Amino acid sequence: MTDYSDLLKADNNQPAHMIRIVDAESFESWLSAQPQRVRAIVAAQKFAGKGYEHAIIPGDEPSDWSVVAGVANRSKLSSWCLAKLAETLPEGQYRLAEGMAGPAMLGWLTAQYRFDRYRRDDNAAGPRVLLTGEVAQIDATVRLAEAVALVRDLVNIPAGDMGPAQLEEEAAKVAESFGARFTVTKGDPLEQGFPMIHAVGRAAGKEFAPRLIELRWGDLKHPRVAIVGKGICFDSGGLDIKPSSAMRLMKKDMGGAAHALALARLIMGARLPVQLHVLIPAAENAVGANAFRPGDILRSRKGLTVEIGNTDAEGRLVLADALTLAGEDDPELVIDYATLTGAARVAVGPDLPALFTNDDALAAEMDAGGSEVDDPSWRLPLWDGYADMLKSDIADINNAGEGGFAGAITAALFLKRFVPDKAKWIHLDTFAWRPSPKPGRPKGGEALGLRAVFRLLEQRYENSGRK
Repeated sequence: MTDYSDLLKADNNQPAHMIRIVDAESFESWLSAQPQRVRAIVAAQKFAGKGYEHAIIPGDEPSDWSVVAGVANRSKLSSWCLAKLAETLPEGQYRLAEGMAGPAMLGWLTAQYRFDRYRRDDNAAGPRVLLTGEVAQIDATVRLAEAVALVRDLVNIPAGDMGPAQLEEEAAKVAESFGARFTVTKGDPLEQGFPMIHAVGRAAGKEFAPRLIELRWGDLKHPRVAIVGKGICFDSGGLDIKPSSAMRLMKKDMGGAAHALALARLIMGARLPVQLHVLIPAAENAVGANAFRPGDILRSRKGLTVEIGNTDAEGRLVLADALTLAGEDDPELVIDYATLTGAARVAVGPDLPALFTNDDALAAEMDAGGSEVDDPSWRLPLWDGYADMLKSDIADINNAGEGGFAGAITAALFLKRFVPDKAKWIHLDTFAWRPSPKPGRPKGGEALGLRAVFRLLEQRYENSGRK
């Protein structure tokens, strides 16, 4: 992982290139105040003060040059407004003439993310270091960047190198870093205690055997928060096998688990006063002689019987058993992340996680927090009127609705049956992937809905229960 602490440092008047920020409104007044030489240089570089544009302004000496950069709104910097600079400027140290980068420090860091596990880029530029006077924000910003990078790394690693056992190893590293209690359930205990997790993963064989990974941390006197992440390390669709085009990206079907681990890192790193319980049902949905079949009836940990309408709707099965266990500790808040439905992507596209919740105030907090940290989601309804789509003639519930309508909603309604009645609940159906690059956000695995939830938790718990 990139060492982000080396890219954001306290400004102690070290030598650095100056970056001056302008926007469309201030560009002309800035330009008119410049000498003719600078105006000619700016014109030659076709810089007009627009967002993500910049120009290099030479000084009197070869190393004495500065930067003028365009942003959308210089009075309210976004997380990504300086990210293009961090991607394209030469190696070196920089400081803002305006002094404060605020949220843009995150984009400066995430823009320098590299996934180089399988290919070394000998032509990659060296580090671009941002000097800042906002010293109190450095550690928190670095932790955010590290959490984003963790999601990206775990999702980008192919399924052959990121099966349930490897996901367990990554979770163990997170637990060890913060002294959290770590347990894993697999084999016969998994089959007996979490039958749907076992059923989904049993065809993958011993090397990729299913398991339930748990992490517990925090003072038992603090409020209980459960985080559940779907950990389907590869999804063939099972016997209802996917076409090759749909299977190509299924290494990312453990993106929910990646988000859960990254959120746990943020919570523990900030020492939020909560009693944290992380649950990751990890499995590979494979094809084999002992694969679960369409029409099978599975008995869940909760005791509800589930008819399998489609083996490719497996994520909700493993989440259901994990949510049931989470509810047995009576948490006040349950959050789950899952790359659950293609229907959510059709509804809101790749950038917006589909948000479902049983609490309107919680939805408003998510919306406000997401807007504040440039990590939006979009609420879809938990419309009970569609529950009939999950009816079964021979079991308590079917795992897949008929007709193809409201797929993201019916999936959320399925999960709702396993969420504890008294708990507030957030379900994020996230893509965990960026199909095309944007400044600070390369193509590939991506954290979507991570920072918004962490901001919500900070606002709810940061100043409560501290000793």
